[in-house]
Amino acid sequence: MTIPANGYPLTAAVSPRVQVAEHTGSTNADLVVAASAEEYPHLSVLLTTDQRSGRGRLDRRWETPPGSALAVSVLLRVGELPLDARGWIPLAAGWAMTEAIRAQLTDQDVALKWPNDVLVGGRKICGILAEATLDFAAVVVGSGINTAMAPEQLPVETATSFAVEGEVCDEDRLMADYLVRLDRALTALIAAGGDAVASGLHADVVGVCGTLGRAVRVSLPDGSVLEGTATGIDAEGRLQVTRAGAADPAAVSAGDIVHLRF
Repeated sequence: MTIPANGYPLTAAVSPRVQVAEHTGSTNADLVVAASAEEYPHLSVLLTTDQRSGRGRLDRRWETPPGSALAVSVLLRVGELPLDARGWIPLAAGWAMTEAIRAQLTDQDVALKWPNDVLVGGRKICGILAEATLDFAAVVVGSGINTAMAPEQLPVETATSFAVEGEVCDEDRLMADYLVRLDRALTALIAAGGDAVASGLHADVVGVCGTLGRAVRVSLPDGSVLEGTATGIDAEGRLQVTRAGAADPAAVSAGDIVHLRF
């Protein structure tokens, strides 16, 4: 069931199609299915404040009390973007969301945790998951933003929310700011033939990435663990981690990152 998008006029001014669901299992799953329909153009949005079967990275479940978080998925028609450059889409979304949240939490330390979690004061306020459609002509980027979540509702002690930070989230402004930046980044990336350095996206991501310069532990997909210092992001969007005593950094394309404290 969908309800009118009247409460999101700024978002509707950016997106050609905004649907607000009273509740749903997963906005990403719904939009991946809908992506085959022509009436869902580039930058179509599906959002809800009551997502009941959401999924995060590594197949983790993402469920929140109704009204406490915003789940939003965006359809990106990226057929012109080379396949080998599409790893930059989650990073572009992470940068865009970091800047959108920064615009409201102006007195807080808002940063991107590679590749696409947004942290406030080192605590997670937003997670992002990108999924390609079966024909690879489109990508759906889903975001879960902790908006009105009270301290006792936080899933883990390393999470936070707008409410916990003492702010009321302007969801409409947040979405509009996010969409404008995301679309601009992808348009530039496509124009540059997928070259993130030439498009400026690489510099944008590096500029907001709070992982760089940190000691990190990376749990890799093969079960191994890498520890070292995050020293850079390469031209392919991979995190460069330099181990103690190593001459060259290891390039991480996927993994679960923990910022270490000493």
